[in-house]
Amino acid sequence: MQNKKFKIKDEAVELFNLIKTLDKKVVTVLLSVSVLQTVSWYYTSRTFFRQNFFNLLSSNPAVLFYEFGYWYAGDFFTLFILPFLIIKFILKDRVANYGVTVGDYKAGLKLSAVFIIIMVPVIWFASSEPAFIITYPLLVSARNSWTIFFIYELGLIVYLFAWEFIWRGFMLFGLKEKFGYYAVIIQMIPFLILHNGKPPAETFGAIIGGIALGILAYRTRSIYYCVITHSGVMFTIDIFSTLRYRAGEFGTGINSFIHVLKQIV
Repeated sequence: MQNKKFKIKDEAVELFNLIKTLDKKVVTVLLSVSVLQTVSWYYTSRTFFRQNFFNLLSSNPAVLFYEFGYWYAGDFFTLFILPFLIIKFILKDRVANYGVTVGDYKAGLKLSAVFIIIMVPVIWFASSEPAFIITYPLLVSARNSWTIFFIYELGLIVYLFAWEFIWRGFMLFGLKEKFGYYAVIIQMIPFLILHNGKPPAETFGAIIGGIALGILAYRTRSIYYCVITHSGVMFTIDIFSTLRYRAGEFGTGINSFIHVLKQIV
């Protein structure tokens, strides 16, 4: 049988007709997260601040504080405000349908508490690794000042709210209607990739964490409990790393734990 003669025009028409059959919501969500994450990477990141503003403020002792403020505020705009506008004006939907709602709060609070309780001993042992000590908190000056530490943690919550919204809210619920529970796996993939460069244990853990947070959002119909859980885990990592740094204690036994806790007072 002779193959059909190749014609650019026919191919273009066939492709155009195929595109018209695609689910508008799915295409909008997938293209949006691709563009928004790229904007975040290049324009609302610490790297962008360093390249464009750091030298102007280098004489200011709080320059690193401003760097993190730029990153957190910038990504809140990119990963929450912009997708919020896409939902409202392009998808013409309610943001509550994308996890910004209380949902099943009884299940959400219980599951969040269980997850954090499970993670605390895991983080305690992981925090003894040099990779964690030199990495967290990301803002180095937070190790030496409790005031800076808690301001930094509040900013981190704002950032994590936007982070959870783009993956566990906008992406997960945006794909849920078409893919059902498969959306939990789909949203985990970019979440994992964005952990590349972190300590290996954290990066591999992002596979389990991304799926667990996806299930939590799917089950409760809300991102709020993902924010609570993710913030709780990051706070535990930061507080253990800070206390270990202050105490000069990197053991994992009960005596080490008591010695580390003494640094709080």
